[in-house]
Amino acid sequence: MDFALNLDRAEHQLVAALVRQERWAQQYLYEHHYGKMMGVCMRYAGSRDEALDLLHEGFIKVFQNISRYKAGTSLPAWIRTIVVNTCIDYYRRNTRRRTEDIDEAYQLSDDVPDVLSNLTEKEILAAVQELSPAYRAVFNLYVVEGYSHKEIGEALNITESTSRSNLVKARIKLQEYFATRRMEFEASSDEKPQ
Repeated sequence: MDFALNLDRAEHQLVAALVRQERWAQQYLYEHHYGKMMGVCMRYAGSRDEALDLLHEGFIKVFQNISRYKAGTSLPAWIRTIVVNTCIDYYRRNTRRRTEDIDEAYQLSDDVPDVLSNLTEKEILAAVQELSPAYRAVFNLYVVEGYSHKEIGEALNITESTSRSNLVKARIKLQEYFATRRMEFEASSDEKPQ
C-alpha cells in the first residue's frame, strides 16, 4: 500500500513540475516514454525522420496541455492518446482527400486472412511503412488502436465505407508485400550452394 501511495505522490510531483515547465521533469517524461511513443509514431509515419517529427510534436502538445491531465488516470495512456491524435492530425494535414469507388468497397471483404501472425514486429513495421498514408492510418487505427470504422471515419474525415475499403486494400497490399518478400527469400535460398 505504501508503494502505491509513493508512486501516486511521485507522479503528482512530476506533473506539478511539468506544469511549472521544469526542464528536468520534461526530460524525464520524454526519456521515460520515448521508446513506446516512438513505436506509435513509426506505425503512422513513412520514415524514421517523419516519426521523430511526430514524436516531438506530440511531446510539445503533452507539455503544453499537462495542466489538463486528471490525476488518477493513466499518465502513459493520456500521453499515448495525444501522440495518436498528433499522428491523425498529421495525416489530415498531409493527405489530399480521396474518394474511393463505393462499388469497389462493397465488392471487397475485410475477411482477408491475417498474414501478420507469423512475422516479427520489425518486418510488420517495415511493411506498414510501405503503405500509402491513407491505408497506413486506417490500418493502424483499426488493427492497432482498436478504433471502429465509424470512429476512424470521424477522425480522418472519411466515410465508414472508405475506412472499410482502405482497411481491405491495406491488408491486400500487405499480403502482396509479404508474398513478394517470401518469393525473394526463396529465390535467394535456391541460389545458395548446398
